[in-house]
Amino acid sequence: MSTRERLVESARDLLWERGYVGTSPKAILERAGAGQGSMYHHFTGKSDLALAAITRTAEEMRAAAAAVLHGPGTPYARVTAYLRRERDVLRGCPVGRLTMDPEVIASEELRAPVDETLDWLRAELAALVEEGKEQGEFASSLDAEEVAAAIVATVQGGYVLARASGSAAAFDTGVRGLLSLLRPADRGDT
Repeated sequence: MSTRERLVESARDLLWERGYVGTSPKAILERAGAGQGSMYHHFTGKSDLALAAITRTAEEMRAAAAAVLHGPGTPYARVTAYLRRERDVLRGCPVGRLTMDPEVIASEELRAPVDETLDWLRAELAALVEEGKEQGEFASSLDAEEVAAAIVATVQGGYVLARASGSAAAFDTGVRGLLSLLRPADRGDT
């Protein structure tokens, strides 16, 4: 792995663990095993490196979600697969956690990949709900955008509850509750 890649990966890990304010250039360099001038050789500064790290994290999150949302199965099965996919629940969402970082939110540039990812996710989920409505799997009265927002809120809120309790059970309970509300009337336990 190149020095630039080690810096980006180290910044990604530290942003997830500590947030922007808690991630110092020194900590990034130490984690990357890179020399003091390395960061400024590849990036204009901490913000530029953080943007590269946040952008990569957002791209990976979208790719992982797309693999499930565009995968096989009915719309309900794909929503279920998305909600139940493997996650490090106690660590939280690497993108969602950035919304709680005042420095990221204050910076249009750093916030942009976060906003774009959450907007993309809501749009993908809304399209899936619309598909389910067209197929008669979901009630025609459902508002696809509202359901998509509820799915994202359940996931992000589930992370918060799990971290607060120190147990993934809170996340799983929220997922089961949402799926029971979305479950088509003529289906059994999925």
